[in-house]
Amino acid sequence: MSGNFRYLHTMLRVGDLDRSIAFYTDHLGMREIRRNDVPDGKYTLVFLGYGDESSETVLELTYNYGVSQYEMGSAFGHLAVGLPDIYGTCEAMRAAGVKISREPGPVKFGTTLIAFIEDPDGYKIELIQRK
Repeated sequence: MSGNFRYLHTMLRVGDLDRSIAFYTDHLGMREIRRNDVPDGKYTLVFLGYGDESSETVLELTYNYGVSQYEMGSAFGHLAVGLPDIYGTCEAMRAAGVKISREPGPVKFGTTLIAFIEDPDGYKIELIQRK
């Protein structure tokens, strides 16, 4: 049965669509794949990612008209993004004003290099250095 399923996207509600799109495209290298504005429903969906939705998992940003902030629940953990140079990336992000909530370095009890940043709405994103 697992061959019939594929993970499609993760949805985050955001308070300022342009600010969030700029964060994910400028700092994490994603590109806008598609957008669906639904005036009757008072929301806009923007899908971002690194590849085509037919084969890649993407991030869906949902903006509900007039809602500028959401409460962070305690159940959501983080998104994770792999990259080749965690120290250089974090330095560039810091210089650009990105909030780094965990400095780059080895994970506790291991050797994998990680860091944590936060997007403009406070969602945590784990950066993982890939070999």
